[in-house]
Amino acid sequence: MNFSDAETLAERAVTVQAATDNAPSPCTSVCRMDRLSGFCEGCLRTIPEIAGWSKMEDDMRRHVWRAIELRARAGIWRVPEADSHAGTGDSTA
Repeated sequence: MNFSDAETLAERAVTVQAATDNAPSPCTSVCRMDRLSGFCEGCLRTIPEIAGWSKMEDDMRRHVWRAIELRARAGIWRVPEADSHAGTGDSTA
């Protein structure tokens, strides 16, 4: 996921939360979990959110969409950059 994808997902989340019809699945068919964040790289859901989606009531689905919006806007899906001095043997860093 990049910043543009995250913003698009956040905007979709806002639209879904405001809609009156049933909340659609956020799945983007990427279905790959980031091992550091614990979020799907396509939809920013957790494994429990993905697994429980089909059994959730609509209000709970909207809560998940709100969480997706917040995750996308906060950038917590990003993998932290590695320390540029790590493993270089430079003891001055």
